[in-house]
Amino acid sequence: MAPHLPHRMAIIAFTIALVLILEGLNTAVEAAVDLPPNFHPLAKAAKDLAAAMVLIASLASLAVGLLILGPPLWNKIFH
Repeated sequence: MAPHLPHRMAIIAFTIALVLILEGLNTAVEAAVDLPPNFHPLAKAAKDLAAAMVLIASLASLAVGLLILGPPLWNKIFH
């Protein structure tokens, strides 16, 4: 096993955990602002912002995965 592999796998695991954590927070925000009977105008803004944070984390996770796993995969496919 390459000496840098555990570090790379830890980074991938961290980014996956980050997305899951933010998805849980997004769910919590949605549940909190959807409480009846009052609907506050800022509820939509809070829900949209929480969802945007999950999207940003997901895109960052994709970038990390491509940066770490892309070059070795590219080399295996084309060499």
